[in-house]
Amino acid sequence: MQWLASLLFTVFLFAWTGFYAVMFVVVGPWLPFRARFAMARGWGSVLLAALRLICRLDYRVEGAENIPPGNHIALIKHSSAWETFAQVVLVPAHVWVLKRELMWVPFLGWALRLMRAIAIDRSAGKSAVQSVLEQGRQRLAEGEWIVIFPEGTRMAPGETRRYGVSGALLAAESGRLIVPVAHDAGYYWPRRGLYKKPGTIRVVIGPPIATAGRDPRDINAAAQEWIEAHSRR
Repeated sequence: MQWLASLLFTVFLFAWTGFYAVMFVVVGPWLPFRARFAMARGWGSVLLAALRLICRLDYRVEGAENIPPGNHIALIKHSSAWETFAQVVLVPAHVWVLKRELMWVPFLGWALRLMRAIAIDRSAGKSAVQSVLEQGRQRLAEGEWIVIFPEGTRMAPGETRRYGVSGALLAAESGRLIVPVAHDAGYYWPRRGLYKKPGTIRVVIGPPIATAGRDPRDINAAAQEWIEAHSRR
C-alpha cells in the first residue's frame, strides 16, 4: 500500500510542478519578486500537505527562533528530493544555488529564472565559485536570502563530502551570518528511491554562525560539523 501511495505522490509531484511552472511563467513576469516567492511558497506548501496526506510523511521544525532578522545565507543538508521544495517554506524569501542544467527544462527553467536562481556549472571549479560570489552579492544587496546545498549533490544518510566553499566565502566577504539546517529526510525518502516511508522528518535550524573576520575554511568546517552531527542524530 505504501508503494502505491509513493507512486501516487510522485505522479502528483510532477503534475503539480508542471502545472505550477506554466502558471508561474504566465503570471510571474508581472509580479515583484516577493509576490513570486509567495507563489513558490504556495507550491511547496501544497506538496508538503500532499506528502502528509498521501504518504503519511510529515515534518517538524526545531530551532525556528534561530532564524535571524535581515537576510543571510542558509546551508542545508542535501540527502533527498524533499528539501528541494521544503526550503521555500523553511527559509524566508530567498534565491537558491542550483545546477545550470535545470534552467534548460522548458517552463521549469523559465520559472527558475523568474525566481532569480543562481545557476552554476558544477564542473567549472573556480569560475562556478566566482559566479556564486558575483550573483550572491547582488541578491544579498537586494534583500534576499541565499540557500545553498553545500555538498552539491544528494548524499545517502550518514554520508557526506567536503562542503563547497562558496557560501562561506560569500558570508565572510559580506559579513552575513551562516544559518545551518540539518534534517533526516534521506531516511524517509532515499535520494534515488521512489518509496517514501511514513513518519516525521525532523528539521533542525541551528544557531547562526558569525563570519566577520573569520577564515572561510573555518566557517565552512564549523557549518559542516554542526550539520552532519545533527543530521546523524
